[in-house]
Amino acid sequence: MADDVVYNRIAMLRAERGVSRRELADALGVHYQTVGYLERGEYSPSLHLALKIAEYFDVAVEIVFSMRPFPRLGAGT
Repeated sequence: MADDVVYNRIAMLRAERGVSRRELADALGVHYQTVGYLERGEYSPSLHLALKIAEYFDVAVEIVFSMRPFPRLGAGT
C-alpha cells in the first residue's frame, strides 16, 4: 500500500560521506542487505533503527526519513 511507504535519503547521505553499505550496516549492527532494502524502500525501519541511522549521520531523523517523497535536489531550494 502506497500509504505505508517511508521515504529516505540514506543512499544520498552515504554517497555524500563516502560510506559503503557494509560500513553503515556494521555501525548499525544490521546486515548490509538490510541497508539496501531500506534504501530501496522495500523495508521500513523500526523507530530504534531510524534513530540510530539519524544519529550515525548526525542529523535529525526528519532529514533522513519522510512520509512524503523528498523534493529533488535543487528544486526550489
